[in-house]
Amino acid sequence: MAVVRNLRIENGGEVSVQTMYDSALTMEKAPAIVSRISELAALGCSLIRFSFVSPDDYEPMRYIATHSVIPVAADIHFDYKMALLALDADVDKIRINPGNIGDKRKTEEVVKSAADHGAAIRIGLNSGSLPKSTEGMSVPDAMVSTALEYIDWFEKWGFTNTVVSLKSSDTEETMAAARSFARLSDYPQHIGVTEAGDPVISAVRSTWALGNLLKEGIGATLRISMTGEIEDEVIAGAELLRTLGLWKRGVRIVSCPRCGRHSFDTIAFEKKIRKRLLSLDKDITVAIMGCLVNGPGEAKGADYAVTGMKEKVYLYRKGSLVCSVRPEDAEAALFEAIGNE
Repeated sequence: MAVVRNLRIENGGEVSVQTMYDSALTMEKAPAIVSRISELAALGCSLIRFSFVSPDDYEPMRYIATHSVIPVAADIHFDYKMALLALDADVDKIRINPGNIGDKRKTEEVVKSAADHGAAIRIGLNSGSLPKSTEGMSVPDAMVSTALEYIDWFEKWGFTNTVVSLKSSDTEETMAAARSFARLSDYPQHIGVTEAGDPVISAVRSTWALGNLLKEGIGATLRISMTGEIEDEVIAGAELLRTLGLWKRGVRIVSCPRCGRHSFDTIAFEKKIRKRLLSLDKDITVAIMGCLVNGPGEAKGADYAVTGMKEKVYLYRKGSLVCSVRPEDAEAALFEAIGNE
């Protein structure tokens, strides 16, 4: 088990969702970043990672780590001094690949500093960043062998607050590495398909790989990596966990596709209210339907349903009509009804 501030990352525990911030750090932007983190947390994010590449990142990172409502991790490559600086900035976790840090003593210095600061470490290995000593091995075997070697280093230095991630852009390599590591080690895994593509492609690839692993009990924390908005990464990760029955909390949205029968723009309405709905701390199902065919009948099982028919939008609660409103008033009516529950 790894402890990252108040977040427990452990096999058999609740799986957590992570994302990585999408811009460089500046002190000027730090308060806005903290506000955005709060919004991500409301969507289901439990930890956020930042690139830490320069001494200039120290002040904004320290501000963010101090004010963030969820644990903060620093992503380090090549320069071990950046890891030491990030730890001094009070981050809760660092992600390193000891193989690109350089001399082993540098990694040891980082590990001992993490221990002194009460921080966790993620050993992060990707298929494209493996040591030359693994040449000739399959990618999954190379990642697992390397991770076990680094874990052995850490344990000899008395450090066990560790998470391991073994990622590839190839789903089969990702699954093979995670399964092999799980057979050989009890350390918790952060799972994900790296460089997975745009939101649609990433959602498909990641759901296939991560869904299979999670059903097998592999994975204590995850990220659905997208070439897109980080909010969508969190939404996709949370929805995957709800779909698998691993999360019982949060709003479940049911919405019909738009067709030639529609008299209500479900696409625009769902997009408009999605983040607001998913930020609610309620275990409810909300249906958004666009016509009489996909309307109150198919949405009867939902806690709340919004159905557009002709010039009106009808709001239902557990199959019973609550009211009818103009389309422009549908959002307000829906959230008022939910808020009155």
